[in-house]
Amino acid sequence: MANIFCKRPPVWKGRSRPLFLLFMIHMPHRLFCLALLIMAMPFVAQAQDSQQFSGWGVEVNPFVGKVVKHTVKFHLPIPDISSGLDVNFVSQRHGRKDWEQRRRFPLLGIGLTYTNYGLDSVYGRCLGLYPNITMNLIKGKKLEWVLRIGDGIGYVTHHYSRHPITDTINNAIGSTINDYFSFNTDIRYHINLHWDVQAGASFTHISDASYHQPNLGINLLGGHVGIRYFPVTRVPQYIRKDLPHLKNRWLVQGRVGLAFTQSDAPAGPLFPVYMASAYVSRRWISKNKMFGGLDYSYHQGIYAFLRNNEILPGEEAKNSYKSAIFVGNEFLLGRVGVVLQVGFYLKQAALKQDIYYQKIGANYYLLQREKGPIKELFLTGLLKTHKTIAELAEFGVGLGF
Repeated sequence: MANIFCKRPPVWKGRSRPLFLLFMIHMPHRLFCLALLIMAMPFVAQAQDSQQFSGWGVEVNPFVGKVVKHTVKFHLPIPDISSGLDVNFVSQRHGRKDWEQRRRFPLLGIGLTYTNYGLDSVYGRCLGLYPNITMNLIKGKKLEWVLRIGDGIGYVTHHYSRHPITDTINNAIGSTINDYFSFNTDIRYHINLHWDVQAGASFTHISDASYHQPNLGINLLGGHVGIRYFPVTRVPQYIRKDLPHLKNRWLVQGRVGLAFTQSDAPAGPLFPVYMASAYVSRRWISKNKMFGGLDYSYHQGIYAFLRNNEILPGEEAKNSYKSAIFVGNEFLLGRVGVVLQVGFYLKQAALKQDIYYQKIGANYYLLQREKGPIKELFLTGLLKTHKTIAELAEFGVGLGF
């Protein structure tokens, strides 16, 4: 029986290929076997007759897609088709913590993903691990439209290298370990309290945030069909209680951070980037913080470039920093805050980029309190991009007064 399922599916010779057949044709046969195994696991193990695991489940989404050329510097050949498998272990939050009720009981997950870009000699393959959150856009009794966002790490099997084996074709990825970002949207149908089926679209991005060059990143746009299983039930016993009202307070906040970027030459030296931000924030509807302020960054790599090439002699330092104004929103999930920010440059460094940028990332709160001179203390990790090109990854610490 195992040999029957594990044979490679035959090639479809027609021009018109139904979506389901594309999944079956382009998914490697080992992945197809793995998908069957995961979906068969619930039949092998009996679910416990307990509410302890209510809301816990697993979903399996095979996908196909195509690499998107997002910049003129992207010279890699585009594969005809890319394929892979996404497995997401999920937990329906039921309100044990206040923020879960404030967020209308979101679904949290840990995703494992495998991507075959379709051209191993150039792209290699990617293994991803990423935490994620699923939120309802439209929710009905049987049908719902959801949004899933996640970010984590991606291991790439093939990247640009000069040694020990020379391979300079892949000008998109410069390192083995990368940031892995995933965005999915699904239309999902609830068959019963245990089984769901879904279909939707997905977008993934991998990049090392200029820690190693080259660093154009790889964007993959695709579609998927999948199935989800909850051994006990997808609907746990929700805890609903009167929550304390959190004031729409104002805070004066600051953060300092550090990043490292490599010179544009592959395998070149690493240079630090020193970053500082000052801003004000205002909490609203007890689960968000809007904020705005000033960003500052000093780029040692730009300073070295100007010195080495004798550009603007004597003025290298003042042409190596950037300043900007920014606004954003932080989505509060207990001790974690998901940050979305957009900024506009007041002053650019000598090596200019777009007039605006984006930051996406998270804060982890070591201290959260309503009273006292210091109300917040947090660790931060942010990815700074210019449209679809990552500039750097910032890590630091912040305070709120």
